[in-house]
Amino acid sequence: MSTFDSTKISLKDLLDKIVSGEIQLPDFQRGWVWDDEHIRSLLVSIARSFPVGAIMLLEAGGDAKFKARPVEGVDPTQATLDKLKKLILDGQQRLTSLTQVLIFKQPVQTRDSKKKLVQRYYYIDIETALLGPENYESAIISIDANRIQKENFGRDVKLDLSTPEKEYEHFYFPCNQILNSDTWEQGLNKSYPDKFGRYMEFRFQVLNEFRSYDLPIIELNRNNKKEAVCLVFEKVNKGGVDLSVFDLLTATYAADNVSLRDEWFGNTQEGIEGIQAHLRKQRLLREVQSTEFLQGLTLLYTLEKRQQDSKAGKTGKQITGVTAKREAVLSLPLDTFQKWKLPLTQGYWKSAKFLRQQSFFSTSDLPYRTQLIPLAAVMALLGDRWLEPKIHEKITRWFWCGILGELYSGAVESRMALDIQELIDWIEDAKEEPATVRDANFQPARLGTLRSRTSAAYKGINTLIQREGSQDFFWKSTIRDLDETDWEGRRLDIHHIFPKSWCDKQGIPASRYNSILNKTPISFKANRMIGGKAPSQYLVQLQKHDSVQLDDAGMNAILATHQIDAITLRQDDFEGFMASRQRMILTKIEAAMGKPVLVMDDLAFSDVTDEEE
Repeated sequence: MSTFDSTKISLKDLLDKIVSGEIQLPDFQRGWVWDDEHIRSLLVSIARSFPVGAIMLLEAGGDAKFKARPVEGVDPTQATLDKLKKLILDGQQRLTSLTQVLIFKQPVQTRDSKKKLVQRYYYIDIETALLGPENYESAIISIDANRIQKENFGRDVKLDLSTPEKEYEHFYFPCNQILNSDTWEQGLNKSYPDKFGRYMEFRFQVLNEFRSYDLPIIELNRNNKKEAVCLVFEKVNKGGVDLSVFDLLTATYAADNVSLRDEWFGNTQEGIEGIQAHLRKQRLLREVQSTEFLQGLTLLYTLEKRQQDSKAGKTGKQITGVTAKREAVLSLPLDTFQKWKLPLTQGYWKSAKFLRQQSFFSTSDLPYRTQLIPLAAVMALLGDRWLEPKIHEKITRWFWCGILGELYSGAVESRMALDIQELIDWIEDAKEEPATVRDANFQPARLGTLRSRTSAAYKGINTLIQREGSQDFFWKSTIRDLDETDWEGRRLDIHHIFPKSWCDKQGIPASRYNSILNKTPISFKANRMIGGKAPSQYLVQLQKHDSVQLDDAGMNAILATHQIDAITLRQDDFEGFMASRQRMILTKIEAAMGKPVLVMDDLAFSDVTDEEE
């Protein structure tokens, strides 16, 4: 059975239905202001009977239940919801512009060539238009809200159309009279009867084109599912801004008088803090997106349904699949949102605490923001049980396997869905490890190829070293010793151990000295003192500094916290240092992942790597 029809409707009938409220916008359609040039071009196209594209409408009602609102400028007291019959899916900009230009008596809200918001009235120079269609672009003009056009830097009046009498005098026709010009014609005939014959030629040649203009309509019937409607909208959307599931669910929930925007962004007038504002109180949660939060809710919802189906004795395809995919998020019931929003918010807060325990303190240091979604969902289910040593150990191992196995890049909806099921089962004493733990594999040679700060494994190893208590070469503090007051001044950042300039002088390729094996988290102060010196030199200089005052044993102890072999470093033995550090870091990686890593005798470096710094 076909889910759509195609037909035609006259421009006047279409705009009348918009003004009456029979045709409205779904609430997820963003407000839009077309610029002046686009509006004039649209008017020229209609005057010349050129096609301006099909309009797509959706029959109201059915599964695709969205809150509706009138087209910009339409009186909401007249265009009430009880009159609604159809929703505009495609054509918002064209229909909004045409309604404001051809129907309303107030000036049109638009933008000038500099993108500045302005108010304009639109006119047609009758005599220029009568020269022929090729002159319509010159004939159709816009003028300021006072309907006076000036020149010479605003000192001289070029054209005054501020009253109907002046319109008649200059022979400029107002576009808001195009569809019904009776009053204007009577005034013209009374004031300038000698011009009326010429006007009638204009009416026949130009105005009749607008009045007889038909627009092609594609109408989706109410049997279309919401997911299908949303997909169609995005395919035809000409605005250039993709709709998120948050936008679409906002429109869906609004139909039940619930403002998802207020729930997420807050509303100071209503005293609503908003989930986003609450999450942003945690440094590590400042970049959590609304769509990610909704994915977490969908994981919890579908997992709960799956468990209910299993208890009811359902099998096979009868059992709900756990998912965080877009179509499932779009189907998230409002009551589920209300049920799980607080537990999931608390789950995110618990996740932030867990991340701090692992030595993540900044959003820029997080390897994968997507891994936060299943983590927060699991925390929502566990409550305070996540602190129990046995459970905490399993969550930690799963988390580091995801990072060091680099398993949360790209499209990860399927992995998230599998992980929340298998991680919960594992926590509840299932024998089989989650897929992320089983799939994780770290190749030793990867240490020689990790050079980009954006790499998840790169970030993970840097943080892993800090988690083990790495102390700064100068301040002798760890990342855990820093508070908000000295975070920026003394925070640890990743820098070269064997300086770049020293390596260049020794003929060591950048592809090798830029490896994470030659990087470690130290402060800006320590890095400045290192400069381009050989390790044997800068270590002595650091140790003798008045604020450091360390003997060899004391500095060697600090180096050990960075998984650095002090002997090879003090000997400026780059090759020996790299080999020993590989073995030491691999030991920490094995401990974090809870599985052995095959150590190779020869240090491997590849020329095909992450982007070099």
